[in-house]
Amino acid sequence: MENILLICIRTVIMYVLILLIFRLMGKREIGELSILDLVVFIMIAEMAVVAIEDTESSLWDTILPMVLLMVIQILMAIISLKSQKFREIVDGKPTVVINKGKIDEAAMRKQRYNFNDLLLQLREKEIKNVADVEFAILEPSGKLSVIKKENNMRHNQSILALPLVLDGIIQEDHLAEMNRTNLWLRQQLKKRGYPDIKKISYCSYENGYFFVDVKD
Repeated sequence: MENILLICIRTVIMYVLILLIFRLMGKREIGELSILDLVVFIMIAEMAVVAIEDTESSLWDTILPMVLLMVIQILMAIISLKSQKFREIVDGKPTVVINKGKIDEAAMRKQRYNFNDLLLQLREKEIKNVADVEFAILEPSGKLSVIKKENNMRHNQSILALPLVLDGIIQEDHLAEMNRTNLWLRQQLKKRGYPDIKKISYCSYENGYFFVDVKD
């Protein structure tokens, strides 16, 4: 019974301490946390768990490193505010993955960011077609910032433009949904000057309109 009471007291103390530490470290949405933020949060959480479970150890042995991590994180945040170079080293820089309507496959590969990730985040922003995007910027937090093309009314259409080619591979299931064949796609692309499917990074089709992005 005494051990259970001790665990409860330690749990309350750790809860209050972590809440205080996170408040002092500043407000950020979960999706905007940097890699460094995540590492610090995980370390603090692990220390708290150990402190709660190990009732034989002193709480100060855990509180001290937790407070030290908080101080380090606050100091680094202050330095980041004053130095862009330091901020880029710690948090990283935004990466343009679509530039003037052109997909930058090299930038995507560098960030280990694939087409499924891109299409998922575009759908989350209610963008049905890559052809509607002028710029897409992958932020250091992993979020995708999108600037749509001006004077483009195609984004108001309700039909989803399915990708027919992704990274040089024909999406057979999407062709089947459209009641089209592999041969039809190859013939249509060949007419438009794209005889080699493997050289196409992205291709979609919507209401008789092809959007084709060739690999760099």
